[in-house]
Amino acid sequence: MSEIQRPGALYQQVASAIREAILSGEFAPDSLLPSEAQLMARYAVSRPTVRNAISALRAEGLIDVRHGKGSFVRSSGQPVLTIERRISRTGEGEFAMPNGDIWQEADEPSTYRTRTTKETGRLLQLGQEEALFGCDRLLIDPSTGTRAMHRTLIPFEVADTVPLLGQEPCKPPAAIYSVLTRADHKLSWTETVRARMPLPDERTTLQLPDATPILYVARVAHGTDDRPLLLEELRFGADRAELAYRITADKQPARRARA
Repeated sequence: MSEIQRPGALYQQVASAIREAILSGEFAPDSLLPSEAQLMARYAVSRPTVRNAISALRAEGLIDVRHGKGSFVRSSGQPVLTIERRISRTGEGEFAMPNGDIWQEADEPSTYRTRTTKETGRLLQLGQEEALFGCDRLLIDPSTGTRAMHRTLIPFEVADTVPLLGQEPCKPPAAIYSVLTRADHKLSWTETVRARMPLPDERTTLQLPDATPILYVARVAHGTDDRPLLLEELRFGADRAELAYRITADKQPARRARA
């Protein structure tokens, strides 16, 4: 390629040229980029200019720098894992999660007491600083290496009416659903999904490349009176997994006959 001759900061010009090469397929996904020396010769620029251009593309999420190996083009392919979000119930009345068998716990679950934040309080329809039982799990899919952070939050006031939840707040979600059902709750669920950039501890725990967002999934289990009973939070790299939902049509409420 000829020497850079476009307006703008020189490193931005180089970044634009490399970006075009990536998007055109000249530099293929998962391939190793040319070395700094090769890029310097290709674009007739200095080493600092090349490094600044690589940093800019890294911040955009187009390049993944692997220490000791070089700069690689990020993959643009499909996520390696599809997470089914439906909930099933067996003939014996127990609950089953479609992806329940794929996850392995990387560490022992961590049980603790905490309080609602503005966000968790909103989801649980509680004020801030309300007491909760918390349970954190780090999950791994052994077939793909995908990591997920899973958290359950149970209000004290729910545990007071279902004592087993206070005694064993780290039961798996399907087991918690069964406990709530045996306590005469008819369950329903709501779920929201949003993307955001990870916090430092999330990035480290999930082993995320630079400039990789996470998907944050919040599922609330509601009781018979539609009261929130349990909040589950799931976080994983948006480059690793996707969510799948089975959608069924709700029944229309019966119309009342006019008198």
